[in-house]
Amino acid sequence: MKMKKYYASSIPEAMKQVRAELGEDAVILNSKVVITKKFFGMIKKKSFEVVAGVDTIEPNHLMPPPAILPATTKDNARLQEITNAIQAKIHQDQPQPNTINEDTGISEELRKEIADLKSLMQSMHKKTTKAQYPDELLPFIEYLKQQELSEELITTIGDELFMYFKEASEINFSQCKLITKNLLRKKLENLPIGGLSYERKYINVLGPTGVGKTTTIAKMAARAVLEKKKKIGFITTDTYRIAAIEQLKTYAGLLQAPVEIAYNATDFEQAIQKLSYLDLVFIDTAGRNYKETKYVDDLQRLIKFDDQAESFLVLAMTTKEKDMANIVDQFKQLPIEKFIFTKIDETNSIGTMINLMIKYTKGLAYYTNGQEVPEDIEEADLEAVLNLFFQGEEK
Repeated sequence: MKMKKYYASSIPEAMKQVRAELGEDAVILNSKVVITKKFFGMIKKKSFEVVAGVDTIEPNHLMPPPAILPATTKDNARLQEITNAIQAKIHQDQPQPNTINEDTGISEELRKEIADLKSLMQSMHKKTTKAQYPDELLPFIEYLKQQELSEELITTIGDELFMYFKEASEINFSQCKLITKNLLRKKLENLPIGGLSYERKYINVLGPTGVGKTTTIAKMAARAVLEKKKKIGFITTDTYRIAAIEQLKTYAGLLQAPVEIAYNATDFEQAIQKLSYLDLVFIDTAGRNYKETKYVDDLQRLIKFDDQAESFLVLAMTTKEKDMANIVDQFKQLPIEKFIFTKIDETNSIGTMINLMIKYTKGLAYYTNGQEVPEDIEEADLEAVLNLFFQGEEK
């Protein structure tokens, strides 16, 4: 690697010198603020010392790719180092009052330098990502990102693909797909995947508002009646929405099944007693903002989570993964066994489904792909989920 030290009055100015001499592929290796004193220390002059380098290895020389996360961490460390230098400059400088932004308290000159640094780091990250893998793998890596698979999984898959490419010297989409399936299968195969066990009487269906719990319950119940010939009933604790109760009553009427409404714990106990003669009892819970812990606590006091019940958490695929993760975290005190993902037909990526299953070691019971009852629901199957990940992407 060729390295050189540069001095300039600002980072952008230093980068102009770096690019002019070392080219666009140069990277920042180190930087710091340098203060020189003149006239017996009475005058201080500040400048930036930047050490930059460029790789001198021939472009055709194929090297194993560094993992994405370590590379990103290294880049972030460089950015932090430069940012620290700027912060030092902020504390040392005493800009004129009219150069300060009243909203941020940062001088316009420093604001511009920080913006330039962010742009620089984004450019460096893109170059680093491209440098990690040969061109043949980049379209597939991009597909994994579009499917919103986690960075950790993409790194693992990318390294596996590279090792195959290194030995075979060529790789196509089908081979990438096969390697990815095998890797994801190993990650998921020990999780409980499949629908109702039909071994426990009470089916607790939990989840936030708007994810389609009531419609999902109707689909599950209809299959239990039509395919398994089970005698079923319903209990709803969703007393906050009259429409939800009426919707459940409509489905119950079509299935000729009884419905009980529980406003409190006493009502719930009585409902359990009334429906004790049935094979299965589906419990529709209130859709609330479960980002607030108190609603989960209320649910735990109202519903029994014992050996006679199996519990499912319903999440909509149209929800941001971060928000879904927050909801799962709130439900961690409850014995959630499997996820149910709804609205899968309203998204083009299912990476989030796989991310959450692996992160929380939770299985998958069903996923729904429409509003029709009971048609638009699929009982989870590992191979079907893996195929779904690549649906419509045959190349």
